[in-house]
Amino acid sequence: MSSPHDFDFLHGDWQVRNRRRTDFLDPDGAWEEFPGTTRCRPLFDGAANIDEIDMPHLGRRGATLRLFDPAARQWSLYWASSGTGRLYPPVTGRFEDGRGEFHGEDVHDGEDVRVRYVWSGTSPTTARWEQAFSVDGGATWVTNWIMEFTREPARAAQADQAARSTHSVQ
Repeated sequence: MSSPHDFDFLHGDWQVRNRRRTDFLDPDGAWEEFPGTTRCRPLFDGAANIDEIDMPHLGRRGATLRLFDPAARQWSLYWASSGTGRLYPPVTGRFEDGRGEFHGEDVHDGEDVRVRYVWSGTSPTTARWEQAFSVDGGATWVTNWIMEFTREPARAAQADQAARSTHSVQ
């Protein structure tokens, strides 16, 4: 069951290996890879957080705001891009058995798409995020972006200590 601390693993600084399709809707499309960095910080005693990712290869940054709804026991994730200056519709969902799955509706290149984010393999030093789009209501999915997060063990210990400090404030 989801809790307000599901994303505590993400707090702090990360190196990110991005891999994305050059055409988000083509399951056979080519992939491009590039590095990035991100910093995530908690808000609302851990029941929310915000991160900013820098992707020099793309010449832009992005930000994600995550908010936990204690009544629904689910998260809403909002993405914004410096390239568009736009806040995208949220994806909502929860963590179960260490895996977070979030769904929403959006438009890509003028076409309605169902969006899915998946968080998996989370630890103090690693995490994986995937984005997939569906144009048939979720019957089939095209994974179009994968981020592999890593950080040095020393930075992981600092983030863990900061997360514990956040918990003790409550």
